Amino acid sequence: MENTTSQQQLALISEMISQAKSSVGKGGSSQILMWGWVIATANFGHYILDQIGYYAPFIVWFIVFPAILASVYMGRKTRSSGTSSHLDRLYGRIWLGVGISILLTLMMMQELNGFHNPVIMATAAIGMFITGSMLKYRPVMYGAFILWAAAVIEWQLPLEHHYLVSGIAVTIGYLIPGYLLKRSEK
Repeated sequence: MENTTSQQQLALISEMISQAKSSVGKGGSSQILMWGWVIATANFGHYILDQIGYYAPFIVWFIVFPAILASVYMGRKTRSSGTSSHLDRLYGRIWLGVGISILLTLMMMQELNGFHNPVIMATAAIGMFITGSMLKYRPVMYGAFILWAAAVIEWQLPLEHHYLVSGIAVTIGYLIPGYLLKRSEK
């Protein structure tokens, strides 16, 4: 009788882990896709505006502010639905930490002599790698390696090409894994 109870408890724990993983994954694809599109668009926009000589190419980065609001709204919606798990909260805290690190990097942009994009790519790669590990979903983990490779490449390039490399890396390292994750959720 005790064996059956232990087996039932193990089955229940396994089911709870699967549900938590599924919950994190579903929130993950929408966040990854939203941020992938926002950051890729901003990087490509900055690169194009810089190449045509626009005096303030950084203006495109203001699209990040509505994305922050949307991201917070999506997180609160998940929590208020009552389906939020410990893994959901951990996932949110990881990306909050990544966001704070990116913000600090931007604040130190001048001290980095403009070489902030490689640091941001490496920081975002950490978030993607942990997310992929939590989800046990390799394409998201592979996306992290694309971002890390972009960071290494950017350190070797002149500043004027960083936004192009970052745009390409985010397209490959965020959007492709994000769409694959979304497809796997169905």
